[in-house]
Amino acid sequence: MSDVLFYLALAVMLAVAATLMVGLRNMMRSGDGNFSNKMMQLRVFLQFVAVVVIVIGIWIARSGGAG
Repeated sequence: MSDVLFYLALAVMLAVAATLMVGLRNMMRSGDGNFSNKMMQLRVFLQFVAVVVIVIGIWIARSGGAG
């Protein structure tokens, strides 16, 4: 996988983890349920983006593209 895609995937995965922690922290503190729901929706979207970036990286690596 190219360096750019590697670091992009890493950044998105860290964003997923941070979003998960923020949402869980809000739920544990009995915070606003709407905020927790928005955080979980954002987490799912970021997971989708991470999967797409990883799949593109694998596709490029298998096709003999950028190294």
